Amino acid sequence: MVSEITLIDKGRGLQLSTSRITVMDLVQYFKHDWSYEEIMQWIPSLTREEIAVVEAYYREHKNELDEEDRKIDEYREEQARLQALRFPIPDETREEKLARFRKLLKAREEKNGEGNPR
Repeated sequence: MVSEITLIDKGRGLQLSTSRITVMDLVQYFKHDWSYEEIMQWIPSLTREEIAVVEAYYREHKNELDEEDRKIDEYREEQARLQALRFPIPDETREEKLARFRKLLKAREEKNGEGNPR
């Protein structure tokens, strides 16, 4: 039995009726003019027919989908910036980093077995 491929909304935005792939999952590929074969290399579960359904919708709603994609990119960049502020990468040499990790390992080894009733 072959089911008709449509776009449905299950609360995550429009997605294929035949999989969990959303329209937004494919927008970047369409924006960069990837071929169906190239898309299927990265998402092998998709068929040409499924990609065609999403592409037709993308072409009809290109401006609004491109704007939504821009907002998503903006959000991701802001989250990455906040993560870097919260957990900055230490400015240290390789030797300093190794010394820091050795110290952490030594502390863990010393605690290993604590609380063992025997």
